[in-house]
Amino acid sequence: MMNGFGLRTLAAIGIIVVAGAAVFLIGDVQASLVTLIGGIAAVLTAAGIGDGEDDASPVATADPTPPPDHIPAVIDAIVEPILIVTSGQVSHANAAARTLLGQHIIGQDVRLAIRHPGAAERLMSPPSEGAQPPVNLVGLGAREQRWEMRIGDAAGGRRIVHLVDQTGSYAAERMRVDFVANASHELRTPLASILGYIETLGDEAGDEKELRERFLKIMFDEARRMQRLIEDLISLSRIEAEKYRLPDRAVDLAALIEEVRGGILDAQGENAVPIRADLAAEVPPVSGDAAQLSQVLHNLIGNAMKYGRKGAPVTIRLERLPTGMVRFAVSDEGDGIPAEHIPRLTERFYRVDTGRSRAAGGTGLGLSIVKHIVERHRGRLDIESTIGTGTTVAVMIPAHGSAVIKR
Repeated sequence: MMNGFGLRTLAAIGIIVVAGAAVFLIGDVQASLVTLIGGIAAVLTAAGIGDGEDDASPVATADPTPPPDHIPAVIDAIVEPILIVTSGQVSHANAAARTLLGQHIIGQDVRLAIRHPGAAERLMSPPSEGAQPPVNLVGLGAREQRWEMRIGDAAGGRRIVHLVDQTGSYAAERMRVDFVANASHELRTPLASILGYIETLGDEAGDEKELRERFLKIMFDEARRMQRLIEDLISLSRIEAEKYRLPDRAVDLAALIEEVRGGILDAQGENAVPIRADLAAEVPPVSGDAAQLSQVLHNLIGNAMKYGRKGAPVTIRLERLPTGMVRFAVSDEGDGIPAEHIPRLTERFYRVDTGRSRAAGGTGLGLSIVKHIVERHRGRLDIESTIGTGTTVAVMIPAHGSAVIKR
């Protein structure tokens, strides 16, 4: 007959096996927690106080699975949805699973708890040897959510169901695919135009001076458009590469605004759009990158000039907020932007009016660049627009220390 220590050892091995199965299915940091708890329980079982070979008390038969009341404590420490299924019913579910699927799922048929056609077949399939590929579930919880369901077998006929949220990964991949497609299209369009005019000039059109000059101007404009797009793509890539390096130099925004404003007015000449500057008297410098903040101002002022009414002024305001942030805003007096478009304005290549944007020379990357620069500065970007009145784009950036510049 096996002595008490041998029985305790078998019980410890059983518990570790269960914990190991959970580790295989769960992975990541939470897996370490499951292993730790299982290992502690195993050691306590194997080295139980007062249990020796000479003990007169009968030795209880070891259960190869943890007591049921230990399971909720283990799975609740995991941030992703976990369900324990026994005989086709949900016997345990952690807080994340109950939040996703409902508080009522305990004791319910697992096919009703996870109401998804792609999950039912796998949930009811018999246990199989080796790891099975995960099942992708679309629309579980919310219409746009995407989950990856992994199932593993545990001792006692139990099954562990692990749901991994893949919504963010899918959205990032979709943005990457859209970005490549849009960039390719934006570059291909002017390139096709240039090649077409070159071919025409190589034939009979090259002998007519006026026609040749008109075609050459179009080719030059299209080449400049490609150049601006490539420069914006390079700029966006550089900003993303630096996004984790917080700028820490003091930048005088009032002086920068006057510098950018003067440069734009000089470049326009006599037909310059009025640019007004309303700068508060005492504004502290901000912690920033002067070159990138200049780029933000150029983009915002440029957009306001493109989409404002002809001859209407563009206004720049600078002020200090009670929160310790410094706010500057660029306003136009244009047609305004419908509310449904505003959340998407900072997406790459998103345009409210594609034809008007391209005619104005826009690349579709200006506000996306602004958003990334503001994020690198740990700031905030707000866009407000009223149809028929105009649009205001405001940027808030933390002040640099406690210094104040008096004017």
